[in-house]
Amino acid sequence: MIQNEAHWYALHVKPHKERAVYEQLLARDITAYYPHVRVKPKNPRSRKERPYFPGYLFAYINLVEYGVNALSWIPGSHRLVEFGGQPAIVPDQLITQLQETIATQNEAQLSLNKFKKGDKIRIIGGAFDGYDAIFDTQLTDGDRVQVLLSFLSRYPQPLQLDADDIQLT
Repeated sequence: MIQNEAHWYALHVKPHKERAVYEQLLARDITAYYPHVRVKPKNPRSRKERPYFPGYLFAYINLVEYGVNALSWIPGSHRLVEFGGQPAIVPDQLITQLQETIATQNEAQLSLNKFKKGDKIRIIGGAFDGYDAIFDTQLTDGDRVQVLLSFLSRYPQPLQLDADDIQLT
């Protein structure tokens, strides 16, 4: 049974249309949440954000006021997520928790972007604590980096570390 008050609902959208549908919802004065994380693509022309839930976003809406099918007519959207033929309500607490988690991930990504290839860094954790190295690259998982360390050789050797274990010198 549809309740006569606003709730968060998950909206299924077409592939790669999350941002467009989100903007359409905002243009219609519907509160929406598009969970996405910042990424550093290898190709500079590629997208700098990636959906946290590809193919889904959230809308805070009163379905009695707008109608159950109102969101299905937005270009790029499919339908509301339903269980047993009823639109599934997403708890407010889940949305709040999701917003906090994604904000933390995006802050971590921004802090990694402060390093550029060739930057002199200091290792501040792990077995190589206190050594100086050269930043090489961020690894694909985002939590690890590769640095070049001159240790027991005059040629720098690649070393993979947790991103939290380095700082600029």
